[in-house]
Amino acid sequence: MSEATDLKTVLLVRHAKSDWPEGVDDVDRPLTEKGKKDAALIAERVHTRIPQMDLLISSPARRTRKTAKAFARTYQKNKEDIVLKPELYLPYPEVFFEVLSDLDSSVRSVSIFSHNNGITDFANMLGVVRIDELPTCGVLAFGFTGEWSDIRRLPKNFLFFDRP
Repeated sequence: MSEATDLKTVLLVRHAKSDWPEGVDDVDRPLTEKGKKDAALIAERVHTRIPQMDLLISSPARRTRKTAKAFARTYQKNKEDIVLKPELYLPYPEVFFEVLSDLDSSVRSVSIFSHNNGITDFANMLGVVRIDELPTCGVLAFGFTGEWSDIRRLPKNFLFFDRP
């Protein structure tokens, strides 16, 4: 297999700005109007840089699912195409490696929608850039050449960072 076909792209996306309505469990918190607009805006901007997205994986929390749905619309995917992973809800950084390591080799590009502090801590573990906090609806994109199962040990390349 040529190096070009082994290239993998990962987007780490923190959920868009969410509301804190009284009496609503954390997992069910909705996006604010600003959050909805930001998710659509960032999805469009990311699409201009990465025009093909093979897989969308999200925490089951409402705010991450809704952020992922904005990306799904932009990438002309159905909401049913979003894979929900309970372990991405308020995750430890190692969870991201576990999720990515299990991907099928046919997947070339993936977006993962999750929460702080885990998503920021994972981004910093990669060694491609140092960030204090991935902001709401912030996106960190990185790439590497190889197989998903080897992601922990392979060098990663910073692609871009974007935020509303």
